[in-house]
Amino acid sequence: MIARPEYPRPQFERKNWINLNGEWQFEIDHGRSGRERKLYEAETLATKINVPFCPESKLSGIQNVDFMESVWYKRTFDISEEWAAADRRTILNIGACDFATEVWVNGTYIGKHIGGYVSFAMDITKAVKAGENTVVINAMDVARSGNQPVGKQSRLYYSHGCDYTRTTGIWQTVWLENVPNHYIKRTKYRPSIENECLYIEAVCENADGKTLTAKASFGGKEVGTASAKVTNKTVMLQVNVSEMHLWDVGDGKLYDLVLDLDGDVVYSYFGMRKAEYKNGKTYINGRVVYQRLILDQGFYPDGIYTAPTEQDLIDDIQRSLDMGFNGARLHQKVFEPRFLYHCDRMGYIVWGEHANWGLDISRPEAWRGFMPEWQEILERDFNHPAIIGWCPLNETQTNQNRDFVRELANMTRSYDPDRMYIDASGWTHQDDITDILDIHDYEQDPAVFREHYLPLEKGEPVVFNRYKQGGLPTFMSEFGGIWWDPTNPERGWGYGGVTSRPKSEEEFIERYRGLVTAMLENKAISAFCYTQLTDVEQEVNGLYTYDRKPKFDPEIIKAINTQKAAVEE
Repeated sequence: MIARPEYPRPQFERKNWINLNGEWQFEIDHGRSGRERKLYEAETLATKINVPFCPESKLSGIQNVDFMESVWYKRTFDISEEWAAADRRTILNIGACDFATEVWVNGTYIGKHIGGYVSFAMDITKAVKAGENTVVINAMDVARSGNQPVGKQSRLYYSHGCDYTRTTGIWQTVWLENVPNHYIKRTKYRPSIENECLYIEAVCENADGKTLTAKASFGGKEVGTASAKVTNKTVMLQVNVSEMHLWDVGDGKLYDLVLDLDGDVVYSYFGMRKAEYKNGKTYINGRVVYQRLILDQGFYPDGIYTAPTEQDLIDDIQRSLDMGFNGARLHQKVFEPRFLYHCDRMGYIVWGEHANWGLDISRPEAWRGFMPEWQEILERDFNHPAIIGWCPLNETQTNQNRDFVRELANMTRSYDPDRMYIDASGWTHQDDITDILDIHDYEQDPAVFREHYLPLEKGEPVVFNRYKQGGLPTFMSEFGGIWWDPTNPERGWGYGGVTSRPKSEEEFIERYRGLVTAMLENKAISAFCYTQLTDVEQEVNGLYTYDRKPKFDPEIIKAINTQKAAVEE
């Protein structure tokens, strides 16, 4: 059985598809000379790899952890006469491939995509034929250039501190789908609780004058339908919902949605919810919700960036819930759509982020290496009700290009005016463009930690973080990171350094209790995010080990986290 056999995009699913995961030919192109050597025409490549796992991972069968600035993939696939018909189109989808990807089919150049974290599609109709076909993929990944986001991938040979094993090339599912010449390209859902309806905007190809029909149901019962004609490439629909079932934290009620564009049928879903930030608090459906978040880096011992199975995605969410967290910062990585789907159905709130580390945002090149992919992230993930806010940047430098940061905010708000927005988490805020002033503080003494933020309750600013900014933060978006490795206390890396490590499990629990309680009792703080869910390689400040074993009784952590907060009504 091939790895990751499930359809990778559950909010935009077609039944006519072929999963291309499994064995591919593979070659590392150390000199980046593959184009000159015409590897896209080569009969065979040097070795084999198990897609969708990156070549650094054990599950790939390669396990090469050195820098690989260029890698090549090749495999054959068969399509039917029906797929190859003149009135049909074949689309190649790649879940994610780090960083610059080029594609050839049967020796014909198809195109290029820039960005290592988001899904993309290429129409390969002009190159395919009925029967056997060959696809070749080249990925260029110059992680140390400063011109591309790499997130927590180490830019040194070894993993170190809070940087880990790199991911090169394909790391999410590759698949084909077959559609009519006219087809739905993407959708945008905007639920309105006040008007009891779902607004749909769809972008369609070759469909001018055709009718798009949307049918919504809940629990198998139809609750709304609407139709409208496509004008040029777009169509707008309003689906009035006869029954209101609100999506909420811990209660991910979802409506099923079927879209039909004259035979191109897409299966989808949506949630009815309203998330907003006002008066220093988060509201969901008009109710104050304290964000009790965990930092989730999305690394796996055998798969690196890629979860070995879908169940691993579900289990990580459940591990967080078991300890009393209600959501996560999906940190320095764009998580796959199936993970977001399970967040949606489990009522697990998350922040949509990007992997900006490694990108020097003082350089002009940063625009090209970041902006286009961020737009694709917004387009791909906009419809997920679990995403309550966007934060494209994390811990940026003081000499950042302020115009870049501002335009990033303008782009995000233009596409999504409703969700909360943080310009750059933790350090260098531009106060006039962020909705929320957040902070990262790894102070290990609970008494000092508590005292530092008491002035906020009086409306007084505090001095915080390494750049000594002042302001009124309401979101402690990173804290704790307590170093704890009971199996080998001398191993690894954690916040606070060697001298501040707890001497016992009891000391850990009391420190954790003190830090969390200090925030829950502060009337000016409405959200926190603890670092972190699991250990990752040498970083040993997780509440679970890297192989997902709990370090502490989850019920103890849950009891601390679920104390009533001062801001909760």
